[in-house]
Amino acid sequence: MKVLILNGPNLNLLGKREPEVYGNISFETYFAGLQKEYPDCELSYFQSNHEGAIIDKIHQTGFTYDGIVLNAGAYTHTSVAIHDAIKAVTTPVIEVHISNIHTREEFRHKSMIAAACKGSVVGLGLLSYNLAIDYFLKADKK
Repeated sequence: MKVLILNGPNLNLLGKREPEVYGNISFETYFAGLQKEYPDCELSYFQSNHEGAIIDKIHQTGFTYDGIVLNAGAYTHTSVAIHDAIKAVTTPVIEVHISNIHTREEFRHKSMIAAACKGSVVGLGLLSYNLAIDYFLKADKK
């Protein structure tokens, strides 16, 4: 099972940025823990603050990976292009958000990518990533 975790803008600042919202652990530290927790799953990680790089990564992995866990950050609320990239590939995508986007500012309530994704996990902190990986592992066995 090959799963890509794809993080968008400002998620490179996890552990430093708004710890009351996002916690105080870096994603690199968290990702190392995920790799230990899922030894039978080939996990890859990519982060970019640039919309085009995120789209390129979806195109690159979207026909060969078993799943993509995508936290598009602020692009969630603005990017038709990421929506279209998800629709263009065959690999299923789970949208995740560390915070609950529905309880934050009004402009964060609408996801432009949700309709293109297999599902969404929001508001459960970093555990959102675990739940998305668990989905791919369990769905693969059905």
